[in-house]
Amino acid sequence: MANMPSLPVVPWPEPFPQRYRERGYWLGVSLYAALADAARLHAARIAIVCGERRWTYAEFDLRVRRFAAGLRRIGIVEGDRVLLQLPNVAEFHVASFALFRIGAIPVFAQCAHRRSEIAQFVAQSQARACIVIDREAGFDHRGLMREIRDTHPGLRHVVVVGDAAEFIAFDALYDTAHDASGPDASSVALLQLSGGSTGVPKLIPRTHDDYLYSICASVEICGVSENTVFLCVLPAAHNFPMSSPGAFGVLLAGGCVVLARSGDPATAFALIERERATLVALVPALAQAWLESSLRARHDLDSLAVMQIGGAYLAESIAMRIAPAFGCTLQQVFGMAEGLVNYTRLDDPPARAVACQGRPISADDEIRIVDDDDQEVAPGEVGHLLTRGPYTIRGYWAAPEHNVVAFTADGFYRTGDRVRLLPSGDLVVVGRAKDQINRGGEKIAAEEVEAHLLAHPAVADAALIAIADRMLGEKACACIVARPGTAPQPRELQAFLRERGIAAYKIPDRFAFIARMPRTPIGKIDKPALRHCIDSGKPLSTAPRAQTRSTPPLPCPESAP
Repeated sequence: MANMPSLPVVPWPEPFPQRYRERGYWLGVSLYAALADAARLHAARIAIVCGERRWTYAEFDLRVRRFAAGLRRIGIVEGDRVLLQLPNVAEFHVASFALFRIGAIPVFAQCAHRRSEIAQFVAQSQARACIVIDREAGFDHRGLMREIRDTHPGLRHVVVVGDAAEFIAFDALYDTAHDASGPDASSVALLQLSGGSTGVPKLIPRTHDDYLYSICASVEICGVSENTVFLCVLPAAHNFPMSSPGAFGVLLAGGCVVLARSGDPATAFALIERERATLVALVPALAQAWLESSLRARHDLDSLAVMQIGGAYLAESIAMRIAPAFGCTLQQVFGMAEGLVNYTRLDDPPARAVACQGRPISADDEIRIVDDDDQEVAPGEVGHLLTRGPYTIRGYWAAPEHNVVAFTADGFYRTGDRVRLLPSGDLVVVGRAKDQINRGGEKIAAEEVEAHLLAHPAVADAALIAIADRMLGEKACACIVARPGTAPQPRELQAFLRERGIAAYKIPDRFAFIARMPRTPIGKIDKPALRHCIDSGKPLSTAPRAQTRSTPPLPCPESAP
């Protein structure tokens, strides 16, 4: 970051940069330079499949260099921020690596973000340009850009994939490629979005050095090579399918990235069969949908070697079904866009891959597990996960007040996760610190109870949320999506939980049956939306209300807005 000291980022203090370079983590290579190396080595191999388009590495690299020239032509220079809001299309990767080539900084937004979030991201990053698609899932992103541009005069350019209307057409920016020096590898390469469940996400500054290390180490751990065919079904802009090792890792290794606009079984299974996909990354909800789809029997999925699951807690009852159903290796991935990534290893015993969330990438990933007073807990005890290391940020972008809370004085990031450390070095994620219910002083980790509920044969999905209570402060409400057929009764679920041996105070006070679970763009359960539903008092329409412990009936809508 030395060449752009004016950017609002927190650098790694010495002696850490020196240590990370001496130990070979930071190589002084930019993300585009790494892609260019791969393109030279694998020029004739297929790099990207997007619909009927099949680009070789040579073709892809040429498009990147030509698009970078077009960006320069309209005045985008090193250090400028450019918001990307694109679905899983090949142009996403062209734009990303073109920005890396010239040292401009992509801000990775999700297609599901709307005016409130996009306006905030543009304001936070002071973006000079936005690159969007014309329409996606029935939504006109050009109309959104008109609103944003009118209220943010610093936003000079809007580039559109598809029908650009009055804006700049993406294809019109392809220009004559020419040689140019790239950015310093210590500079900020990209801005990711934090995964916080409340408020507008913070911007996460990742450097070329630290991000490339995380990607390349992930490639090695996950056995990615030029023979890997990665089916990208999760949103391409999310950190998990982008870099763990994700599409970026596969491209840097010379493999093939197959882009899917949807992860539904009909689309995904057909692509696995057609392209002989070997690797896929899913969130638990999508993995469960794949498990329960009758379409599995109609497609040849034998090429699939590894199924990664991350982004949210994977219940052991679901994890146990993956390998037998798909004949592949399950790899759990637990990480965060701020840095730390943990993997179960491909040669781990199956029982370990099912029961834990893996161990860190690096020997220099420093881990602390502490209590509420920041004192280290006894070995094997549950505590708050703190971390610092060669690819974990030291502060959010332009957020000094938040950084004081989110980081310790000596630079450890407070992940917000509650974990325990096994003697093997693997982490078991118990839940989120903020996803706790304080029931009269008794702390309930929501994910623990959710995992038990998901083991019930009649429960398709479950989320535990806090509801206000005058006497206890908070009570627990279990929101349940039942499998087709007869919904389980509350007393049945209570008895089931008792049989599984959980503490009585952890048994939900109330149950609410809903038709579907509201989810964030990456597939995590949207608990704020669930709480809004309950607070709004809308009538329940699809299943009997559940009430326990003599509490009054709790209304809950069929689905959250």
